[in-house]
Amino acid sequence: MTPLLQTTGLTRRYSGLVAVDHVDIAVAEGTVHAVIGPNGAGKTTLFNLLSGLVPPTAGTITFAGADITRRPADRRARLGIARTFQNIRIFAAMTVLENVLTGAHVTLSASLPEIVLRLPRFRAQERAAVRSAQAALALVGLQARANDRADALSYGDQRRLEIARAMASSPRLLLLDEPAAGMNPAETTALGQLVHRIRDLGTTILLVEHDMGFVMDIAEHVTVLNFGRRIFDGAPAHIRTEPVVVEAYLGAKMAQRLTERAG
Repeated sequence: MTPLLQTTGLTRRYSGLVAVDHVDIAVAEGTVHAVIGPNGAGKTTLFNLLSGLVPPTAGTITFAGADITRRPADRRARLGIARTFQNIRIFAAMTVLENVLTGAHVTLSASLPEIVLRLPRFRAQERAAVRSAQAALALVGLQARANDRADALSYGDQRRLEIARAMASSPRLLLLDEPAAGMNPAETTALGQLVHRIRDLGTTILLVEHDMGFVMDIAEHVTVLNFGRRIFDGAPAHIRTEPVVVEAYLGAKMAQRLTERAG
């Protein structure tokens, strides 16, 4: 089966620093795929490359069979790639619904005159965007807060608001950058359930996360990065016994001890 998203030799250099170093990833459609690794491993840079925020130095990115390596972020969004960010980015003075509507703009195709004059085609698209935004809020459990200011939400609800905004564009691929960061255990459990609901609705999910318990609970496939390179790619169950992964997180001596114990 052809992966929904695939990178080949993906590389990003900043002067003498190689943030992402010839990384190959294949994300199967309809799955939850996690990218993990120590701080500085290149995870967020990888997401920036995939979403089009920075261009690669080398390598290719293929999405749904099309080469999108040089396509800008807005074109990728229209193709069906949406993302959230490690640091919450909401419009604090806008309502919850208005925030989600900003994520639906990629579904609008009306011309400037149609928008300015509010002609029938634009008004129909606007109504459809509102319905999509309301459905996204219902998905994350925030429909009752639609008319509240976004900055009145709790931290966990603001995280869910970001996911709703991304889902308003009906993406085929959702990139979640550390979605569980700062959440308490109850919020993290609820987030895991939400991620599975989104997957079950047909959206493929690629996420970066530091919470290993969260990753082990929800991911079907895991890619591990260290110093910009891929050091492991496979099932979550194999991570704990993979010496190169243990070494990346805990150091060479601990990896050797665990290997000796396993032997």
